[in-house]
Amino acid sequence: MSDWIAAARAVGSDVAARHADDVDQQARFPKEAMDALKAARLLGILVPKDKGGPGAGIADVVSVCHVLGQYCAATAMIYAMHQIQVSCIVRHGGGNSWMDAFAKRLAAEQLLLASATSEAGIGGDVRSSICAIEEKGGRFALAKQATVISYGADSDGILVTARRTAQSPASDQVIVVVPKSSAKLEQLQDWDTLGMRGTCSIGYHLKAEGEMAQIISKPYADVSAQTMLPTSHLVWSSLWLGIATDAVARARAFVRAEARKKPGVLSPGAVRLAEATSQLQLMKANVVAALRRYEAALGSEDNLSALPFAIAMNSLKTASSQMAVQIVGQAMLVAGLAAYRNDTPYSLGRHLRDAHSAALMVNNDRILANTAQLVLALRDDPELLA
Repeated sequence: MSDWIAAARAVGSDVAARHADDVDQQARFPKEAMDALKAARLLGILVPKDKGGPGAGIADVVSVCHVLGQYCAATAMIYAMHQIQVSCIVRHGGGNSWMDAFAKRLAAEQLLLASATSEAGIGGDVRSSICAIEEKGGRFALAKQATVISYGADSDGILVTARRTAQSPASDQVIVVVPKSSAKLEQLQDWDTLGMRGTCSIGYHLKAEGEMAQIISKPYADVSAQTMLPTSHLVWSSLWLGIATDAVARARAFVRAEARKKPGVLSPGAVRLAEATSQLQLMKANVVAALRRYEAALGSEDNLSALPFAIAMNSLKTASSQMAVQIVGQAMLVAGLAAYRNDTPYSLGRHLRDAHSAALMVNNDRILANTAQLVLALRDDPELLA
């Protein structure tokens, strides 16, 4: 077990699990767990050694997300979304003193990063922006009606997408790194949802200004294809796997408890438990295979931008989001009323509600429509297995 996994398991079992139900009931930011992750120095693990970080890899982040997902899905999701932003800065933000200094701050201060990619008026298409960079005298200003900035009020910085200039088309986007101290957030609505209640994914009217050096020069389209999209789908899938893993563990504990009551008698849910375990193993295999594919593609922009790679990452997200719900549902049937109740050790209500969020972020229908276009554009189907 790596040091990162051991630290994540300690935070998960000792802190996140203890507060998970209250975080869910109150729809509040999981401050205790996030403070513990900062204290364990888990927020800056992707920062390279030359910037003061440990230089961990994507596999380490995926493993931490999987562990945290077994204790508190909201904590795991916040951690995952944070690491998506860090990966964009680490892989594409270098080259100027401001970005280098901010990367060092990430590692030293364990800053928590949020993102503002969604926007009112674009219909959920994060590859389009209405807001634009307004440059004057080497500085920028922007204003964005962001429909969602998860844990925005508790973040230390926000990565904001915007058009490169006021004259740019909607698809010509860049990412702006905005420290919280230079941002103004006006809350647009409250947060009261079925699941993932601790992410506090509230809409804000965001205003920011700063140095032009805070803008990642690489087009957002490239950053998204090469880093943001695959990282998102990997870390999301791994935390959903964590939810499913704990659900199966609770179902197994229930069957074992029943077996102790009636030695030699096979519990009615035992066969269904075996089926859920098989599904869980398949889900894990999908995540691991996609992770290995991403690791192999790193360092090659051609491979990261290739159609088969995009199809594989899209398919990971849609499949994982569906399987998480199926596995938790199977586990609930194994334990029956004990899983349906909220006051037993086998309760799976929060797991099921959190799992249902998976198909909505980003909506599976949108991803499947995009995947369909990519599949039709392929010249040779066997490339999908390359």
